[in-house]
Amino acid sequence: MVVLANQVDQISLLRAPKPDANFSGIPVINLAEAGSVDAMIKACEEFGFFKVINHGVPINIMAKLEEEAVKFFSLPQVEKEKSGPPNPFGYGNKRIGPNGDVGWVEYLLFAVTSKPFSYTSMPFLQEPSASLFRSALNEYISAVRKLASEVLELMAEGLKIEPRNVFSKLVMDEKSDEIFRLNHYPPCPLFQGLNCSLTGFGEHTDPQIISVLRSNNTQGLEIALRDGSWVSVPSDQESFFINIGDSLQVMTNGRFNSVRHRVLANGSKSRVSMIYFGGPPQTERIAPLPQLMGEGEQSLYREFTWEEYKKAAYKSRLADYRLGQFEK
Repeated sequence: MVVLANQVDQISLLRAPKPDANFSGIPVINLAEAGSVDAMIKACEEFGFFKVINHGVPINIMAKLEEEAVKFFSLPQVEKEKSGPPNPFGYGNKRIGPNGDVGWVEYLLFAVTSKPFSYTSMPFLQEPSASLFRSALNEYISAVRKLASEVLELMAEGLKIEPRNVFSKLVMDEKSDEIFRLNHYPPCPLFQGLNCSLTGFGEHTDPQIISVLRSNNTQGLEIALRDGSWVSVPSDQESFFINIGDSLQVMTNGRFNSVRHRVLANGSKSRVSMIYFGGPPQTERIAPLPQLMGEGEQSLYREFTWEEYKKAAYKSRLADYRLGQFEK
């Protein structure tokens, strides 16, 4: 990919994980198994991250969208750029946001609306030849939105708070601020066999309530543990990975952790990831839920609207601690 390859010198290098460095402690939540709720709450508190299996989303729905994404990212650069530059939605490459962050990545970023269900359209999606892409996108986003809602309701159940949809209603509202992202991390032969990797997507937390990630069978995702160490997440193309976002950390008054994560680009294999970000309506006020506050417990954060936090996040660098300016 020429546009990326010509600017590789601007992208940070990181030590490549060892081939056997996969972290074995990633929590696995089986949605078909009794007791999964308690395990989910523990995972949210300890990691802010977990893998979901028996999630009910057909494998073929994931595979179809991945296939269509690969077709798009295989197009000539001039064709892809007809859907860019991102503002903030559309096709982009290398540059992540407006503040100087770069990575070995190209992407498609969509805004999603709930009622009626729709997403940002792009020039290539208007073509008759894109009918399969449109169909795959519709099926996939509908399925993961439903999964996100189910997971959030299980979290409320595990926290013993009512109503059960206290979190899920925020991402399913007709004015919910939802985003869907397709990321492609192409191979980089220059670094094949070396003990280093290019930064694909730099370290950050997600500002929304919840993120639902699925990727192909290529390694690259890492999460930070509480002691600051980075561990490699084993790839699993049949499962979903759930990230707790900053907003949910605030709503639980820090009981749940917003997970810091990053992606390393693989020297020899292409990585394709698909991420749904569930955010609340712009005017929604974000603050710790009273029913989660113990007697005498003080809020760690000042109240803010999602619009305020989103603007602050957009002005920051990826690695910035965005919640810092909203702490009391």
